[in-house]
Amino acid sequence: MHWKITNFMNTPLTNPSGTPGNNSDAMQWPDDVFSQELANTDLVIAGLGPGELGEIPLASWYALQKADRVFVHAGRHPSVQAIGDLVSVTVLNGSDETPADEQPLQSQAVDSLLAAAGQGRLVVYATPGHPWAGEPIVQQVLLAAKERGLRVRIVGGASFIEPAFGAVHVDPARGSQVVEATVVAGQYHPKWDVSLPVLIGRLHSRELAAGVMSTLLNAYPRQHQVTLIEATGSQHQRTTTFPLCELIEQEDFTDLTCLYVPPAHMGSFTDLQEIVAHLRAPDGCPWDREQTLESLRSDLLDETSEVLEAIDEADNGHVAEELGDLLMVATMMVQIATEEGRFQMADVVRRIVQKLIRRHPHVFGDVVVNSVDEVFVNWDAIKAQEREDKGHPPAGSLDGVSASLPALEKARKLQSKAKKAGLLDRAKLASENPALIAALGPDPDDRALGRLLWQIVALASEQGLNAEDALRGYLVHFRKQHESG
Repeated sequence: MHWKITNFMNTPLTNPSGTPGNNSDAMQWPDDVFSQELANTDLVIAGLGPGELGEIPLASWYALQKADRVFVHAGRHPSVQAIGDLVSVTVLNGSDETPADEQPLQSQAVDSLLAAAGQGRLVVYATPGHPWAGEPIVQQVLLAAKERGLRVRIVGGASFIEPAFGAVHVDPARGSQVVEATVVAGQYHPKWDVSLPVLIGRLHSRELAAGVMSTLLNAYPRQHQVTLIEATGSQHQRTTTFPLCELIEQEDFTDLTCLYVPPAHMGSFTDLQEIVAHLRAPDGCPWDREQTLESLRSDLLDETSEVLEAIDEADNGHVAEELGDLLMVATMMVQIATEEGRFQMADVVRRIVQKLIRRHPHVFGDVVVNSVDEVFVNWDAIKAQEREDKGHPPAGSLDGVSASLPALEKARKLQSKAKKAGLLDRAKLASENPALIAALGPDPDDRALGRLLWQIVALASEQGLNAEDALRGYLVHFRKQHESG
């Protein structure tokens, strides 16, 4: 099979019939060139440009004129409607917005197209814009044509992308992203870099716009200014700019509607990675360049403690700031590992993504759970399998509690594991000392418990004891007692 991209993308022919008009004598079909392009070809996939008749590429016009049959996938696009007035076209079943449960319609369309192409006649499949931009059926056509041994040539054309970026005066070559609205609406969080502009194509309904807005609001502020581009690529093209939260209040959504989302200034994780990499570079900061994974351990603990303190203060701005500090330390550690050839950020992210999917088969698989307790049971089984796969011995009932945790948090986790394993009756333990219950009061809350713990720390100090060390030592005693038993 031979695929070829024909480079006549931007040569419009406004007078394809050769009838008298401006430059009519000079505008002749270059048969010697195009006939070679179409020789020994069963199927031409021809791009029609973004919308206007005059923007249909010359090579596409030539193929349309020479074709025995012309197929299109949907008749709503202006470029498709334009050629329908000049050549006979056959509209295939289905559309590019066919829901997943109606995909057989697309398969039928592909079968019909290739059946015609396999009869020894030149067949043209005409697509709006460029065949490679937002035309999912093209991929199916190419794969199926290869299986049948059909010879396919692709003729490019300007897509909706160029006029859409032009409408907002953005050069996409300086960094940009393009994605279809149906893809965005199916996500819970935008899977792109928010520090770069994004063009969302084919926002064809208010329902789809609601799904897109929901996804975008997980990464952009409600008042983030976005631009709706209507009738993209046509003479009726127009733009409207408004806050993201007002997207579903707009009126016109069609196949030619695009949404432009500007960058979130300095709000991307890649922005942080770039800054940290710069700090570690030869022209960066001497202190940052001296750091190692080992030297950053204390910083990691300190920043974690400051996050917890900010949460206790219920100050959203402070929490965001401290989480940023914590994220910076983690990013710095990954940058150091990258420079030393240990691993990169993609390795870190990939491992946690795979772990989350693996440990949530009730979300990403077909496992059914009816309670949180059942989730825990599944997790224990999955973790046991992971240990076995890594060649590690089975975990003990009290394993998995980090030794570096503060004593109180370590005690909480150890009690939970002991209770699950039947080694501890937590309710019985809680009621052993009536004086403690009375000290906590009839309606205990965080403040009351904090005061009681504060008092216990003071009591320990007066007796020459360290409450942290005492509790940590008892936890070691508890583990030894039950592991030996």
